[in-house]
Amino acid sequence: QVRLVESGGGLVQAGGSLRLSCTASGSIFSIMGWYRRAPGKQRELVATITTGGHTNYADSVKGRFTISRDNAMNTVFLQMNSLKSEDTAVYYCNGVSGPYPYWGQGTQVTVSS
Repeated sequence: QVRLVESGGGLVQAGGSLRLSCTASGSIFSIMGWYRRAPGKQRELVATITTGGHTNYADSVKGRFTISRDNAMNTVFLQMNSLKSEDTAVYYCNGVSGPYPYWGQGTQVTVSS
């Protein structure tokens, strides 16, 4: 059974930092990443990382967020700095195994201005 479990969300003031973690089990994921859904908006990509360490970021988070992964632990992290109110969203962990995407349950990040 494939599972992705996120942790690390919460409430933070604008300009602050949070670190999200996602531990996966049940498969090997060639790509892992983070997506988010803000209230009233569609889910959007935040950042992805391959097993080889290649990263991709949304323009809105470049220079502020850093994605990393521990392949041995099947865990992906998202370090979020200089948070803005527009970063408020539910953040979802994503893992791709073969042709199949898998999702975590989501963790709420709220940035107060």
